[in-house]
Amino acid sequence: MKTTKQLPVHEWKTYFDAFSRKHLRPDAAGIVTIQAVSQRIGDQMFAENARLLGISYDPHGKTLEVQLEGSDHLVFRPAEVWVLEGDREDVIATFELVRADGIKEILHVQGGGPIERARAAGGFR
Repeated sequence: MKTTKQLPVHEWKTYFDAFSRKHLRPDAAGIVTIQAVSQRIGDQMFAENARLLGISYDPHGKTLEVQLEGSDHLVFRPAEVWVLEGDREDVIATFELVRADGIKEILHVQGGGPIERARAAGGFR
């Protein structure tokens, strides 16, 4: 059974760099859905089945960047990062980013296989 763990701030850069190298290769697509969860603003979808190119953390700017095909999604000054790796066969990882304002952003990362197959199946927008 997999468990959710909180990543210490000093590990964010190293963790996301290694995650991107391991799971998000140029010849294979990652697919991500990004949603915000908050009682104040309600649930909002930022991206659905988008091609994920990488995830990185800049400790100087205190910004987590989710690199998508055609755009980027930025989370400024996240307060906490939680991760659950491989909880299902088709899911690489689920990340919960808790922002300083209390809003939680959930990233569901799936493996998409070779880019051409995923595009043919309609997995990319």
